[in-house]
Amino acid sequence: MNDIFIILTASLVAINASILGVFLVLRKMSMVGDAISHSVLPGIVVAYFLSGDRTSPLLLIGAALTGVLTSFLINWLSKRAKIQGDASIGITYTFLFAIGMIMIAGGVQGDVDIDMECVLYGDIALINLDKVIVDGNLYLGPRAFFIEGFATIIIALVVRIGFKGFKLLSFNQDFGWSLGLNMNKWHYMMMGLVSLVTVVSFEVVGAILVVGFLIIPAATAQLITLKLKRMMLLASLLGVLAVLIGYYFAVYLNVSITGAMVSVSGLIFFVVLGLKQIKKKSNSSEFEALSTEL
Repeated sequence: MNDIFIILTASLVAINASILGVFLVLRKMSMVGDAISHSVLPGIVVAYFLSGDRTSPLLLIGAALTGVLTSFLINWLSKRAKIQGDASIGITYTFLFAIGMIMIAGGVQGDVDIDMECVLYGDIALINLDKVIVDGNLYLGPRAFFIEGFATIIIALVVRIGFKGFKLLSFNQDFGWSLGLNMNKWHYMMMGLVSLVTVVSFEVVGAILVVGFLIIPAATAQLITLKLKRMMLLASLLGVLAVLIGYYFAVYLNVSITGAMVSVSGLIFFVVLGLKQIKKKSNSSEFEALSTEL
């Protein structure tokens, strides 16, 4: 039963991250996801200080607000201060992440008790220690599973309702502006969702490895199809496949579970890339042969 919940929880992480990762990859903003996954740390610390509870919804709100702030600072530095895009990302996320580390290490008035290792790397093998039990002895599953499920519902609803807005944001922002839509609103809404996925995934895969789930399945799906809905579905399936193979691979070799999952996801990417290159060369050879005959 523990194994099933680990796989299910990791699968939800992969699905949540893959869906949003498609939009980030299409907008060539993959590293913004990396920036947000690190820079939300101060928001989490402040929210924990205010609530005193690691399970408080304030942590999600604090992370989402910090994620939006990160996106705003990156845009401001690149557009107003004329700093290069990659430099803007590096400056923003390292600055905010460093502040978060200081707040954790020193403690905000000595009351902050957050495990830095958990935030950075997570430990999916331990999620079953935090159980949801009702009626005294009825075990429903680990808390992380239900949190990820809640995040999945939110993401599915927001993406479903705002699909057209997110699609315009990814493919043609200028056309969206011409229709009278405020594309900045859709941008910051997307950044808020990325922040949500990041913070609920800390306990499961950590801030570092969640980036792998945000980028790799989406980039792999982009190699196969350019249709948005198919890309989102395929990215989710590839993420779940990486979770399944990675889990049993990690158990067999007794290595990091989340590390194995992201590694398998990377291997799938290179396999798909290799097959695409082979197909491309084959099509090129056939074209050259046909041209010679003609």
